[in-house]
Amino acid sequence: MKKRTIVIALGGNALLKKGERLTVDRQMKAMTSAMNSLVPLFKSRYNIVITHGSGPQVGNLILQNEMAKKEISPSPLYVLDAEIEGGIGYMLAQSLLNVLKKKNLNRPVVTVVTQALVDRNDPMFKRPTKPIGPFYSKNEAEVLRRSGFTVVDDAGRGYRRVVASPKPKEIIESKSIKSLCENGTIVIAAGGGGIPVYKIKNELHGIAAVIDKDLASSCLANGIGAETLLILTGVESVCLDYGTSREKKIKRMNVKDAKRYLKEGHFPEGSMGPKIEAAVEFLSNGGKRVLITSPGKMSEAFNGRAGTEITK
Repeated sequence: MKKRTIVIALGGNALLKKGERLTVDRQMKAMTSAMNSLVPLFKSRYNIVITHGSGPQVGNLILQNEMAKKEISPSPLYVLDAEIEGGIGYMLAQSLLNVLKKKNLNRPVVTVVTQALVDRNDPMFKRPTKPIGPFYSKNEAEVLRRSGFTVVDDAGRGYRRVVASPKPKEIIESKSIKSLCENGTIVIAAGGGGIPVYKIKNELHGIAAVIDKDLASSCLANGIGAETLLILTGVESVCLDYGTSREKKIKRMNVKDAKRYLKEGHFPEGSMGPKIEAAVEFLSNGGKRVLITSPGKMSEAFNGRAGTEITK
């Protein structure tokens, strides 16, 4: 019987706990915890692809790039995207291999540095919306704005820098990723949304942007024929009126419901919005099921006892 394929999109909490300083040791600890939570899936007969975000990490690398530009020629954003994808991919792969060894699970693991094709005329290049880097106070945000950066209020949690975030149209390495996972390899790919590239006369070129990892995960999932997209985030379920006295958890919804709730403004652009958009894209292009939940509730979500399930 042909194995089913699942794409697991890890949220930022899987790479670094909220409020913690960004260090390698703390990231490795968080990643090991996340990989342990996925052990039930590693024991299953699923073909598995893991994707992940990189907002804080790429934001910090951009800051380093800016601070050192008088001494070292700065790298373009798409090269920084590649550096972060490789670095986090290495740490995730090592964490995963160590967890698999301790559980006596013999599954190979590989990280694929991934390119995501975008339209260089995408209107998002003129309207930066993707939050990256650390949170700032209102006063710190004003200083950054005066320095020429675009800074916005991120869902009431503080102020963050934002950059262009075009929609991914295709994951360049999809065929290779599909071949690897169908041969039993757990693949880590599309890290941080992948490296944004565009085509001119069939040649690829990098472009300055950061792609949303959930939208890239959806694009990759469709490209490899995955049945399920599992989005792991910091909350147990998708909610209406989140953070208010009217907050209500959603256990199940379909694409029509999801589009309506998006239109009604229930899901902020810098928070749950891209996850719901990714779910709609995935299901509208051949996917069967989307689950959104926290890492600790994953097993319960698969059995319908937690999280939010979205279907056609």
